[in-house]
Amino acid sequence: MAQQTWNADDYAANARFVSDLGQPVFELLAPRAGERILDLGCGDGALSEKLVQAGATVVGVDPSPDMIAAARARGLDARLLDAQSLPFDAEFDAVFTNAALHWIPDTDAALRSVYRALRPGGRFVGEFGGHGCVAAVCTALQAVAGQRGVRLRMPWYFPTAGEFHARLVAGRFSPTSVQLIPRPTPLPSGMPAWLRTFAASLFAQLPEAEREAAFAEAVELLRWSLCDASGNWTADYMRLRFAATAL
Repeated sequence: MAQQTWNADDYAANARFVSDLGQPVFELLAPRAGERILDLGCGDGALSEKLVQAGATVVGVDPSPDMIAAARARGLDARLLDAQSLPFDAEFDAVFTNAALHWIPDTDAALRSVYRALRPGGRFVGEFGGHGCVAAVCTALQAVAGQRGVRLRMPWYFPTAGEFHARLVAGRFSPTSVQLIPRPTPLPSGMPAWLRTFAASLFAQLPEAEREAAFAEAVELLRWSLCDASGNWTADYMRLRFAATAL
């Protein structure tokens, strides 16, 4: 399976809305001065920087070398690490994550890593894609791939609130809030830029000679439901926002 790769400049140009729309989950975390906080999937550090400004000591982790370089350029303590095998042991008052968990192949391994990283009673707060997220996009991509005899292996994990609640409990967390939140999201750069930023690994599963034609077909399919008469695109996002405490 092709792996998604990240370019910090491309992400900043086409996906800045990801961190810009992270304010509600930041407020749910309610970071306090003096706390030690782990930002899981910190990306280029835009939200990590806000945690530092709130007075916390922050460690950001991400599997993308380019994103880590961008976060370090902001002066952050950013480390190239896999969320499924973090090296921390009872070091943090809180773990914060935004728009990262749906990319992690083994969710339960990540939850075990987070639990180990937290001090007893530590908070785990975050938001990621939930059940029904980008449903139109997924349907369009499977349709154009199916016409070429390919069944796509989707890179995302989009659970229901009940499913993720159960995973938290199994991971020795006490959930205080787990909810699905519809969030139609305007795409300032348009759907083609979104697909190139977030769905590159999907098109990589198609024969190389078919990729550009499939890309154009997917955009046209999506135009019917996600593009208005003025040419403005909106992604059909569904977010799963949660807060839990380590037992």
